[in-house]
Amino acid sequence: MIRGLLFLVVTTCFLSVVYGQAYESTIEYDKKKQNAYTIDYPYPAEALENAIVSKIEKMGAKGKTEKGLFNRDKGFIVFKSARISDISDNAMDYIIKVEQKSRKDKDASVLYMIVNKDGDDASKTFESSDVSRVKNFLESLQPDVEAANLELQIKDQEDIVVKAEKKLKNLKDDQGSMEKKIKNLQDDLKKNAKNQEDAQKDIENQKVLLENLKGKRKSNDQ
Repeated sequence: MIRGLLFLVVTTCFLSVVYGQAYESTIEYDKKKQNAYTIDYPYPAEALENAIVSKIEKMGAKGKTEKGLFNRDKGFIVFKSARISDISDNAMDYIIKVEQKSRKDKDASVLYMIVNKDGDDASKTFESSDVSRVKNFLESLQPDVEAANLELQIKDQEDIVVKAEKKLKNLKDDQGSMEKKIKNLQDDLKKNAKNQEDAQKDIENQKVLLENLKGKRKSNDQ
């Protein structure tokens, strides 16, 4: 029991360290491997991307997403000459890429940030304090990512509610249509019953006439 609890605590601590802690890596961009500052978050890629794009855009920068069917850099978001005060007062190019951590884990994603200056890798000139500022910036995204993820959940739930309301409306419309059909059917049944009654009376009258005619035949025979 105690060993199980210890394992749970250690695992939880390990996950806390792995997620939300920035590190250095590389990623291919512009046909070459580039140094990148990277961080993993236990949230969907869309939430992480929305969070960092919104945060940078609030600082006055506008990102441009790489597009095109044959564009090898498709999905990268480029902030040209942007000033991220948490990192540097100087304008630099910040190139962002957010990917799903793995095919199986849709609720975990990884963010890459390339920092360029005048077309060159700015990280090569960074001092340890500069590196720390970049990592701190990425690690500070936690509340933004949580908020962005909440907005996605709200939107998904709104879509579910809209679909449920549409389903209910369709069911009510179907009920109205069926009730109308039932009413028409009831009217047809009443009309049919009246027609049967009239037909029965007509048959009885015709039978009387037939018997009268037969009676005349017997009288003539005599």
